[in-house]
Amino acid sequence: MKAVIVANGDLRDHLRLVEIWRAADLRIAADGGATNARKHLTLAPHVLIGDFDSVDEATHAWCMQAHTELIKHSREKNETDLELAIDLAIARGTTDITILGAIGGRFDQMLANAFLLVRLARARIHARIVDIDFDAWLAWEHSPINGKIGETVSLISITDRVDEIVTNGLRYPLRNETLYLGSPRGVSNELIVENASVTFKSGLLLVVHLLADSR
Repeated sequence: MKAVIVANGDLRDHLRLVEIWRAADLRIAADGGATNARKHLTLAPHVLIGDFDSVDEATHAWCMQAHTELIKHSREKNETDLELAIDLAIARGTTDITILGAIGGRFDQMLANAFLLVRLARARIHARIVDIDFDAWLAWEHSPINGKIGETVSLISITDRVDEIVTNGLRYPLRNETLYLGSPRGVSNELIVENASVTFKSGLLLVVHLLADSR
């Protein structure tokens, strides 16, 4: 089952995001992400979860009219609203999570959202953060990278090291190489085929794919 979660970060109108949202088996809004859904994605979530401190009256009424399931938590909680949404998706059996609206706003929250991918990767759940002009995900030992020739791809170690990296279809190939935490060695590579890939032996590798056509 595929879940799409919309968070309360920056979100812009774009057909790509609407299509991703509509195609989900389970649509979850993390608190103020419901307002993002109302304004930019047009279709109400199946579930709205959080402490509702960022849900305005218009959005609440819209969700009620659409018979959205409401799960309210106390404001005095240890988890972020996005964490609660992820926990819910996992509890309901999803094995694939796409997160919208996870960037923009406060830098600390944006960074924390990105690092939630670590937890999901370790649980062997496919997860990615998506915006109109990029996809970001933590690769498993083998990860396809599909896109248009000329698009930018960055490979970033988020553990001390990622070993025995092999790329196929990138302009600057890596052949059994190691990327280290804090090194820009894997940044700003380029697709030279539409179906590229990266494999590696150990570590956690963040893939950021910048999309050429984000109009």
